[in-house]
Amino acid sequence: MKKDLKKILALTLVFALAGSVFAKTRKIHVAHTITNVPYDFLDEKGKADGFEIAVLRAVDELLPQYQFVFHGVSDEELLIGTESGKYQLGSKGAWYTEERAKKFIIPSQPLAASVIGIAFRAENKDQITDLESFARYSGKLIPISPQSAQFSVIQDYNEKHQDNQIKLVPSDVFDIADSYLWVLEGRYDAYFVLKLSFEKNVLNEKGPYHQFADKLAYVPYKGIPTWPLFNKKETQLAADYDKAVQTLQENGTISELSQKYFGEDVFTFVSK
Repeated sequence: MKKDLKKILALTLVFALAGSVFAKTRKIHVAHTITNVPYDFLDEKGKADGFEIAVLRAVDELLPQYQFVFHGVSDEELLIGTESGKYQLGSKGAWYTEERAKKFIIPSQPLAASVIGIAFRAENKDQITDLESFARYSGKLIPISPQSAQFSVIQDYNEKHQDNQIKLVPSDVFDIADSYLWVLEGRYDAYFVLKLSFEKNVLNEKGPYHQFADKLAYVPYKGIPTWPLFNKKETQLAADYDKAVQTLQENGTISELSQKYFGEDVFTFVSK
């Protein structure tokens, strides 16, 4: 009888401890964009996928006190919902801006990176090998919207290269549809564009500008870190995220995931 009582008490203690552990697990609602391949998107089965999603899932595995739940939403819903607290964090391949830093917690550790560089006429390959040589060649860059994060990247370059400037002309539209054609026509000599966008639109056989693949060339400039956006109240969550990402960097998980989704380790471009 005493043995049975001890077993019952032991089982009760086990279930009580298990219940307390589960009770402390907090659901974290993660908003993400649905067409931002390969960062954040929905696969053919409607499941969240992408490099940033994969990293966040790996973060979740290292943090037993949380359970990440992913929600595919529009860009606008992500920003509004994360700021209001409907979602605890948002993932959209976001670059750092002062405006975002005022509205959200931007952690110490980036989530991914966007490799950006210049597309130019292939006939100029000998003269243009990087951003500095492009500035010496002419510096005539397709206009960029001041609201675009790319604008600040060129501003930063010009501040560091006072004697070798790029002509930074503000555009009144965010995206100029004929940018590649303007370069080919000679109206401008380069287009500051994401490496992934160049690969998708020019190098890919199904790309709308693939017919010009032999007439256009590309050189990367640097990798721009992208960040998860945390609700302003989520200071502990952001701190826990930072520790987890540091572990994933050290054990090689992030590098492996980058190779899987990008075909290269995009973080090797960040320090350039």
